[in-house]
Amino acid sequence: MKFKLFTIGMLAAAALFTFSSCKKKTEYVDRIVYVEKPDTSVKYTQLTGSLATQSLDASKKYLIVGTVFVESGATVTIPAGTKLFGQKSTKGTLVVKPGGKLIADGTASNPIIFTSNQDKGAREQGDWGGVLLLGKANCNQNSPAIEGITPAVNYGTFQSSANDNDNSGIIRYVRIEYAGIALTPNNETNGLTFGAVGNGTTIDYVQVSYGGDDSYEWFGGTVNCSHLVAFAGWDDQFDTDFGFSGKIQYAVGIVDPFNADQSGSNGFECDNDASGDAATPKTAAVFSNVTLLGPIYDSAKTTFSGNYLHAMHLRRNCEQSIFNSVIVGYPIGLNLDGTLANYVSGAGVLDNNILVCPGAKGKAIRPFFNGSASDAGVATYWKTTKNNQVFTGNNPQATAGSLTYSKALADAGIEPTLIMGFNTVAGVSGGTYPQNPNLALFTGITQSGATYTDAKLTSWFTTTGSFRGAFGSNDWTDVWSNFNTQNTSY
Repeated sequence: MKFKLFTIGMLAAAALFTFSSCKKKTEYVDRIVYVEKPDTSVKYTQLTGSLATQSLDASKKYLIVGTVFVESGATVTIPAGTKLFGQKSTKGTLVVKPGGKLIADGTASNPIIFTSNQDKGAREQGDWGGVLLLGKANCNQNSPAIEGITPAVNYGTFQSSANDNDNSGIIRYVRIEYAGIALTPNNETNGLTFGAVGNGTTIDYVQVSYGGDDSYEWFGGTVNCSHLVAFAGWDDQFDTDFGFSGKIQYAVGIVDPFNADQSGSNGFECDNDASGDAATPKTAAVFSNVTLLGPIYDSAKTTFSGNYLHAMHLRRNCEQSIFNSVIVGYPIGLNLDGTLANYVSGAGVLDNNILVCPGAKGKAIRPFFNGSASDAGVATYWKTTKNNQVFTGNNPQATAGSLTYSKALADAGIEPTLIMGFNTVAGVSGGTYPQNPNLALFTGITQSGATYTDAKLTSWFTTTGSFRGAFGSNDWTDVWSNFNTQNTSY
């Protein structure tokens, strides 16, 4: 049997490696599970079924077997440094039901890790089901069932703000790796799924890597999140739906240029709901200080997945706002898919952002698109109505006086040999991304221009600092994150 290893920024010919498995695994399903590995034997404590209030032990390794529920009224505490493994054969998944709490409070030096139970070198996107956090906050659907879970679990309070302060616990300094899977046809879990989670919940310093569907998806709710990393996910990086109206600040999304979903992978994907009706509350999340690094890291190349689409696909009557962000390297920059009127009216706001659309060799540059009206209307909104910038170009070797890809990146303070492409990072060979890259390398116009005067930013957000994007001089991913999980021994 062969296992696929997905890496970041490799040339097309080297984008996908296969590794032959070594010794066959044998698993004994009892309360304690032993898994034979090539050179060692690892003992797991098994988590199954329904969990009552309890505290786990950081000295143990836990195996999530099948769908595991934190029941309503129960609190499960996971200490800093605990490692939990989703079992591939049973599609291990952790679901926190409405009224339940997960206290996963790691530290920068001792993060909590959810990962695949497969061997180093054999882990894949979608090895297990991920973490689903469900609450009782606002939602524009009537008691929906969360996707992919059997038996069905419903969440949310329909069109009411009564439970917007609901508290589902703490997820802080946590990594979630190789999670997100189709548990039933057309029903997928994500790396981290939120269902009507309230703003009494703490979400801070979370990295989702190699997700098998979206890295993060919010279905309704009001939860506020900061310091999020979406790395090498299969589908969208940040997906919002069903009336999510929370706030997110300091988030970075980095894709694998060669690995995307056939449904079309986007940086932001946003819907009010599937039908695009006027159900309330509207999907009106507010994002600020986001950095998205898309698949086109060299405009002389065409070797990236054709399944990548939009940096921002804001559709189906949504009103999501994005401020002070740096968005680079997607085939289409902004698609206000039938929603232009929502932004012209000010219901949604896009302001003080930098958009870099380099195009790719032999392909048209398309920074703006609209699904039902003229592209010019979207461009006018982005460039004239609001204080956004756009850089386009298709020749990385052009002279410094031309507005081209390399000049645009230089002007934006984005150096492709340091950020885009990854295979050209100094001191890195073989196309492997470094475990702890320095993401505080942005200079130039990314370090100025941020404003926080819009009414949507006057509460909760940190309003100091003038940098746009996720990073000023401080790389907040240091110490606790990991960008080379395939080669990490757990």
